[in-house]
Amino acid sequence: MRAVHTRDELRAADEAAIAEVGFDALVSRAGSAVAHAAIGLLGVAYGKRVVVVAGRGHNGDDGRVAAAALRRRGVRVTEVDPRALPARLPACDLVVDAAYGTGFRGEYRAPEVPAGTPVLAIDIPSGLDADTGLACEGAVSATATVTMAALKPGLLMGDGPALAGSIEVAPIGIAVAPGQLWLVEDADIVSWLPAREPETNKWRSACLVVAGSPGMIGAARFSCSAAQRAGAGMVRWCVPGVSPEDLPSSEAVALSVPAADFADAVLSELLRCRALVIGPGIGSAPGTVASVRRLVAEAEVPVIVDADGLGALGPLDEAREVLAGRKVPAVLTPHDGEYERLAATASRADSQPGRDRVAAARSLATSLGAIVLVKGSTTVVAAPDGRGFLVTSGSPRLATAGTGDVLSGVIGAFLARGVDPLRAAALAAHVHGRAAGLGFLDGLVAGDLPELVASVISGARG
Repeated sequence: MRAVHTRDELRAADEAAIAEVGFDALVSRAGSAVAHAAIGLLGVAYGKRVVVVAGRGHNGDDGRVAAAALRRRGVRVTEVDPRALPARLPACDLVVDAAYGTGFRGEYRAPEVPAGTPVLAIDIPSGLDADTGLACEGAVSATATVTMAALKPGLLMGDGPALAGSIEVAPIGIAVAPGQLWLVEDADIVSWLPAREPETNKWRSACLVVAGSPGMIGAARFSCSAAQRAGAGMVRWCVPGVSPEDLPSSEAVALSVPAADFADAVLSELLRCRALVIGPGIGSAPGTVASVRRLVAEAEVPVIVDADGLGALGPLDEAREVLAGRKVPAVLTPHDGEYERLAATASRADSQPGRDRVAAARSLATSLGAIVLVKGSTTVVAAPDGRGFLVTSGSPRLATAGTGDVLSGVIGAFLARGVDPLRAAALAAHVHGRAAGLGFLDGLVAGDLPELVASVISGARG
């Protein structure tokens, strides 16, 4: 995992570094890093033409130092003030964007860049919010970004991935205090997910899935298959009101429970399991809602609540009451619509994640005392204490029915294997996205994902 730091965290670290080594030293390091990246994009420096759009702030200072370094390498550099921009920049081989940095507020309209000319942004593309990833209409679209000291949330969320291009973190000697937000990476699969012990058995990583309903068993099947492929040694499968004989044959072991008032039967079975997945396709009948609430409140193992299970929890005050007595935080996996319903209160019905999705996930996690995974192009996972992870491995391939049910099963397996709830949710989202990347570019369906999940996990172990 890699640390991700907010604008305020980096401003404090920057001020401390300036006090220790001096402003000129930091700007020199930053400008040198930019010049090095610029030469990498140019290929050959001598005789090339570069336009540097350099503002009045520290970002502009970095650009001016980079311009001087490039001149020493024989590059013909033109510096442009963003307060007097032409509508179109002159013909050149590279544009360096140093107009505005992480402190940007308001509006900015970048000049037109000659067709085919690469753009190198310093720290963050001008016009992009460093914390939220939301961009103004005229924001810079960069080919690459050299960002100082650490990743910023805005590079990874919202408009950031499309505008930042390839991202290089330049370690310029700023010591950033430990924060509470990290990016999940492939190396975390091996370091977070424990390998099977030589003397293990199937019950040491058993997972129980309570999902589906009469005529709606697909969601349950996806969750079960995903839990198996993600390493759960035993998967028990309960579809309330459906006899085991009427379920498709699979390696999951079916358990018969009534259509309503099934909490006692499930709680008894949980004595042998390490995690519970509840909700996909389970429906919203009153008896089902009551049983789901009781299971979430009383289950002593980690619980993943998804889809109809989230609806059963009700709005914020009701959901908080259901979750209040849990010894281990539950994992809730809402998309934006489900988030809005969960976060709703008597005084406020409009509670969408909004502009700052990290803040939104943290707020709901704190309010409910649960791990909250807010799905999106960048998935945000937050804990009640403010810790959080960003997952950028997802893709539009996952925008098809049933993929969320697969994610719930993967989280369930990771919890059953002993990963703590926050990391289990974040790692499952990362593996889920990586699995989609191995599938069809067009036509990927949820049923394709479980085997791809197994491929990602197995491939990470080499």
